[in-house]
Amino acid sequence: MGTFGRSVIVRKPNETMRLIVLTFVGVVFGFLIGISFPTLSLNKLNSSIVSNIDLRYIRDKSSGFSTQAFFDAWSPAKDNRIQVPIPNDTSKIWVPSNPRGAERLPPGIVAAESDFYLRRLWGKPSEDLTIKPKNLVTFTVGYAQKKNIDAAVKKFSDDFTILLFHYDGRTTEWDEFEWSKRAIHVSVQRQTKCWVSISRGLFYAPRCSRWYAKRFLHPDIVAPYDYIFIWDEDLGVEHFNAVEYIRLVRKYGLEISQPGLEPNKGLTWQMTKRRGDREVHKETEEKPGWCTDPHLPPCAAFVEIMAPVFSRDAWRCVWHMLQNDLVHGWGLDFALRRCVEQPAHEKIGVVDSQWIVHQTVPSLGNQGQAENGKAPWQGVRERCKKEWTMFRLRIENAEKAFYKEMGIVPLNTTTD
Repeated sequence: MGTFGRSVIVRKPNETMRLIVLTFVGVVFGFLIGISFPTLSLNKLNSSIVSNIDLRYIRDKSSGFSTQAFFDAWSPAKDNRIQVPIPNDTSKIWVPSNPRGAERLPPGIVAAESDFYLRRLWGKPSEDLTIKPKNLVTFTVGYAQKKNIDAAVKKFSDDFTILLFHYDGRTTEWDEFEWSKRAIHVSVQRQTKCWVSISRGLFYAPRCSRWYAKRFLHPDIVAPYDYIFIWDEDLGVEHFNAVEYIRLVRKYGLEISQPGLEPNKGLTWQMTKRRGDREVHKETEEKPGWCTDPHLPPCAAFVEIMAPVFSRDAWRCVWHMLQNDLVHGWGLDFALRRCVEQPAHEKIGVVDSQWIVHQTVPSLGNQGQAENGKAPWQGVRERCKKEWTMFRLRIENAEKAFYKEMGIVPLNTTTD
């Protein structure tokens, strides 16, 4: 049997010294190379390798340490950070401050508002508009009142966009008027709504635009306009000038207003009655017991719905208060004060020197439906009254729910 021996390699002293010297030289050489190139530039790498890498978004989920932070830590100077092309990866965009539904878009492309400006189909978009009206006036109309509307529209300058809501479906007939060709026409049949007065079974003054306004006058659509006029069709405007009206509204700081009404015709409330000795009034005296507070409706902070004028900010609030299922608008005028800065009686008023006449054209009496032996107008009246009660209860309940959630005990609450 053989014996196994252990193999031993013995290095000579001079070979060991040579290995140490070579190692030292290699370290020094590597160090010199390193300080000559302080930052690795990935821009010089093959673009096909790094094109799919986005160091801004890569995250190590297990450690919570980002790749970007890794390179930042190894970069000797902030100005020499690694520059990596950012890929066109839209899944990385999420902007919570964008409008709801647009969070995935970069903010620079978001068009959150629109307008009623008419644009041509040719040329440069920047040259489409020779003028941008600063105000909007809407009328809810039937063709039978064409002469009245023609007279009213002519009271508004080119600084107003004209918008007609047609409840009778007749739109092309209006082309006989030159101004109609530059107006906006919206047609939905049998959608009249609003505040009405009742006398001998006839309904007067409604076809104001609450139903239309909720659906076609969204605040983001009318945002370009300083003031929004939402008027009925049966208003006499012989003593009215729109430009002067705007001047007075600005002068007296009115966020919600209306022209004064001729005292001898179509008058329901003392607050809206024209006063001949002043430009504007903001409060009045009503019948005994009608006002619980001299600064509350209908003695102050009150206008009717037949010819209201809203500032841009006030309308944004009022629009949100309009209820989709309540078509007549009863009670809305008592709640308008909620949409202006307090004290509301300083921001809501009647412009006396620019006044109109309510012509009380019968309207809703023939638009109801006879049921259970009742005349059509009776059914409309009953719904009006029901809607007023429903609207008041909704506001009252919403207010109570808010205070309860916030843990607030209000000192004084009013439901009007």
